[in-house]
Amino acid sequence: MKIIGIDPGLIQTGFGIINISNNQTTLIDYGIIKPQAKDTLANRLLTIFNDVCEIISNYNPQIFAIEEVFMAKNASSALKLGQARGAAIVAAKHCRLDVSEYSARKVKQAVVGNGGATKEQVQHMVKQLLKLPSSPQADAADALAIAMCHAHMRQNLIRIAGASHSRRGRIS
Repeated sequence: MKIIGIDPGLIQTGFGIINISNNQTTLIDYGIIKPQAKDTLANRLLTIFNDVCEIISNYNPQIFAIEEVFMAKNASSALKLGQARGAAIVAAKHCRLDVSEYSARKVKQAVVGNGGATKEQVQHMVKQLLKLPSSPQADAADALAIAMCHAHMRQNLIRIAGASHSRRGRIS
């Protein structure tokens, strides 16, 4: 199963695509969508939409995972980030993908083991877990971490569902 993770942003949107097969995670691709700095907000959003559609078309992932919006100190920044998220989500739905959303804290917890991890710690763990020769750029590493978080959450749900039965409140 291929999973695309998106770390949205108006300046840079990170993407990462992984494959899960037989409980093994392998890297397919990662990178940055970088709208032109001089573009209007509408054109930046269009770039994100078009590029996400193209990436989905090229790699045919089955799952789309994205970071939830968080309330930043600056409400204007949070609103703009939400618009970038929206463009990516609409691209996913346009391509008929279901969308899963994860908080930054949950992503960090799943990949690093600490919900308060730094960007550098996330980059390091992504590098280690995917056996990369060097750390990906921060936004791409975050996108890969989001995809890996989805894989982790999915594996936990499968494990729980696989419990054969419950007896006296215990799962066996």
